[in-house]
Amino acid sequence: MMARMPSDTVSEPQPSRPIRDVKPMVSVVMPILDEERHLADAVAMVLSQDWDGPLEVVLALGPSEDNTDAVAERLTEADSRVRLVRNPSGRTPDALNAAIDTSRGDVVVRVDGHAEIPPGYVSTAVSTLEATGADNVGGLMDARGVSAVERAVATAMRSPLGVGSSRFHTGGAAGPVDTVYLGCFRRSALERVGGYDPRFTRTQDWELNHRIRDTGGTVWFTPDLVVTYRPRSTLRALARQYREYGQWRRVVASMHGGTLNARYLAPPAMVVGTTAAAVVGLVWWPALAVPGAYAAAVVVGGVAISRGERVRTRLLAAPVLATMHWSWGWGFLTSRPQRLLGE
Repeated sequence: MMARMPSDTVSEPQPSRPIRDVKPMVSVVMPILDEERHLADAVAMVLSQDWDGPLEVVLALGPSEDNTDAVAERLTEADSRVRLVRNPSGRTPDALNAAIDTSRGDVVVRVDGHAEIPPGYVSTAVSTLEATGADNVGGLMDARGVSAVERAVATAMRSPLGVGSSRFHTGGAAGPVDTVYLGCFRRSALERVGGYDPRFTRTQDWELNHRIRDTGGTVWFTPDLVVTYRPRSTLRALARQYREYGQWRRVVASMHGGTLNARYLAPPAMVVGTTAAAVVGLVWWPALAVPGAYAAAVVVGGVAISRGERVRTRLLAAPVLATMHWSWGWGFLTSRPQRLLGE
């Protein structure tokens, strides 16, 4: 199974060159776990791409508790381009590495089991690889919700107030970036860096893209690629998601020096600052101005980012922002990198 190569054995990158004059084979790899509801539609979107070159879909099946496996089997019977590989651990990096190992394409496109990709996604991704010489290209993670909570989360995810200024969240001009959502890779780049690090439960994309860039490759964002993302449907699930993001971002920082910046340090600094001020405020009330100012900023920010939404969504925007900030910050502060990495 493809796994992270030790840093002293990583091969030197080769100069970027056109993929081929003929259409390259594209392998779409999908980590799958408990996707009974969405899997058939997600695979149908891949198979209906306007890509006129060879294409295969490799589903890495984890130990699902619903009828995902039965749906996957029916998909392979209906179309010979769909193949299956087992992922006993159920973990995302293991699934991706297993799917990549069994795939055959010169270009590897990651798609999630509930992602919604437009018909021109693959062709746009491959042409962007060709035009830029990049090792990985990706686009916009277009968060769209249905319920009031999901819509509030989506507004926060599309705003710098919620997740920072990463272009794959907020949009922007095409160009080199630190990381992208999902990704369309040259197989040679994945082989050069040894694939996904199997230890990373979260932030495995960021960590992989860091190694691609660290070995001389380019990661490229283009707003021409848009993937619909479905946010968490409860504040509890959102809190868990962002706590884990914070925990694993500290793991990345411990492994790759110099990768932290003010954007990543802002949430833990807020948690420490507002908590300390609240404690001091018990004996010196002016200190309560600090948590008060944060609360006011979140309320104003929530109103600003949710303009045009229904009343319930607008009321939930501020709690959603606070949940993201506090969960990420608390996760970062309480993270134990060695423990999370199993060392």
